[in-house]
Amino acid sequence: MAITVKKAILWRSEVDNSPGMLANILQPLSEAGADLQVVMAYRYPDGENKAAIELHPVSGKKSAAAAQTAGLAPSSISTLVVEGDNRPGLGHAIAKAVGDAGINMSFVMAQVVGRRYSAAFGLENEADASKAAILIKRATARGNK
Repeated sequence: MAITVKKAILWRSEVDNSPGMLANILQPLSEAGADLQVVMAYRYPDGENKAAIELHPVSGKKSAAAAQTAGLAPSSISTLVVEGDNRPGLGHAIAKAVGDAGINMSFVMAQVVGRRYSAAFGLENEADASKAAILIKRATARGNK
């Protein structure tokens, strides 16, 4: 299967770094039947008191209302979600194509489960995200290794 590259809207909240906070944020989304593909939660490196929670997708009125109830809002971070069959060197091919084009990534979260690759890439703006999407598609085409 080919690699797919899609623009995504991360929903985000800055929260107190405390036990149970992630569960509290996810509860209304779970109750609304949201089917999340990406959940990132992390403490800020420069302090123990604040953290961020980011997730995707939030689609439909019920899930959007639940996200807002949980204190989440659409983030301004331009984000790409990349999915497909994994193969050795895939992450390097993507990083090299984007880096060689002078595009800076704000964040990367990637994982392999079984034979499938999934990653979320944060870019500095929409223009960089659009350019990176094209570069990632080219760099991951089956002929490129």
